[in-house]
Amino acid sequence: MDASYDGRQVVGMDLHRRRSVIVRMTEDGRKLETLRITNSPAALRREIAKAGAHPRVVLEATYGWYWAVDVLEAAGAEVHLAHPLGVKAYTYRRVKNDEKDAADLADLLRMGRLPEAWIAPPEIRELRELTRYRHKLVRLRTSCRDQVHAVLAKLGIAVTCSDLFGVHGQAWLDGLGLPQPYAGKIASLRQLNGELTAEIVLLEQVLGDLLAGHEGYRAIQALPGIGPVLAAVIVAEIGDIRRFPGPGQLCSWAGLTPRHRESDTKVSRGHVTKQGSRMLRWAVCEAIQRQPAGTRPRQVKDAIIARRGTQARNTAKVAAARELLTLVFYGMRDGHIRRAATPGQAA
Repeated sequence: MDASYDGRQVVGMDLHRRRSVIVRMTEDGRKLETLRITNSPAALRREIAKAGAHPRVVLEATYGWYWAVDVLEAAGAEVHLAHPLGVKAYTYRRVKNDEKDAADLADLLRMGRLPEAWIAPPEIRELRELTRYRHKLVRLRTSCRDQVHAVLAKLGIAVTCSDLFGVHGQAWLDGLGLPQPYAGKIASLRQLNGELTAEIVLLEQVLGDLLAGHEGYRAIQALPGIGPVLAAVIVAEIGDIRRFPGPGQLCSWAGLTPRHRESDTKVSRGHVTKQGSRMLRWAVCEAIQRQPAGTRPRQVKDAIIARRGTQARNTAKVAAARELLTLVFYGMRDGHIRRAATPGQAA
C-alpha cells in the first residue's frame, strides 16, 4: 500500500448482500489497498474517505446497489454503475474471487472500457418501486383467483358467471353451500383478493398523483392501448428519455432488437436480446394486445402475419412493440404525439 499517493484514485467495489470488497488503485493501475468491509453506510464512508477527493468509483448494478451509490455520491465520489452482462464479456478467468472482480471493475473504468448502466435518480427509483410493487400485487391477486377456480373445479362445480369476482360472481359464491375445508379456503382467498385489490387501487391513485404534471406520461396515453397504468410503468422504466439519441437506441435498451453476430463475410441475426427492462417489454407487449385495427403497430403486426403466416405471431408482436415504442419515444421527448397513430390521421 502506498499511502503517499495524492493523485485521483480509481476504486472498484464488488458489492454483496452482507460484505463487499474494495480495491483502490492509481490511474496507471498500481494497487494501493484491498480490503473487505461489512456493508453499512458508516463503514463505506470511512473507507472511501481514504481515496482522497473525488475518487472515481465503480460497482456493478447488482442486488441492493441503491444505498451504496447514494453514500458514495454524498461523499463526493464520481460513481459509475457497471452493466453486469457487459462486464461478463470482459472477464474470462480461470480463477474468480471478489478481489479480482473488484480489481477488474477498476481496470475497466480507468481504461475507458467500462460498459455502464444508467444510475436512475432517486425520484425514478421511487416511481419504479411503486410500479413494480403494483405489478407483484396483481400477480398475487391473479394467483388467488386462480386458486378459487381450482377449488371449484375439484368439486365439479361449473362457473356460470363471466366474472367470478364481480358483483354477480361474488353473490353466486355466497350462495354456494360448500363443505369444509373447501369453503374455508375459498373464504380466505376471497378476503385476500379484496385486500390486494384495495392496495392495488391505492397504488394506482398514488402513481396518478405523482405523475400528474409529467408531460410524457400524459402524451403517451394518447396512443391506443396505453392507459394510466401502462403509461406509469413505461415512464418509470425509461426515466429520462433524453439519454437515448433516438428510438432505435431505446428499442435496443429495452431488449426488443435481434442479436447481431458478424465475422468476416458471415452475418447472422437471431432472436431478440431480452437484455433490457423486463417490465418495459411487458408493458409495450401488453399494449400491443389492445391495438385496434388501423393503428401503425397493428398494421406492422398484421402485415408480418399475412406474409409469413400465423407461426410468425411472436415475431409480429415484437415488431409491433418496436413500432409502438418508437411512438412512445417521440411522445415522451416532445410532450405530445407528433406522428400519426393511424394512416389518415394528421401528424
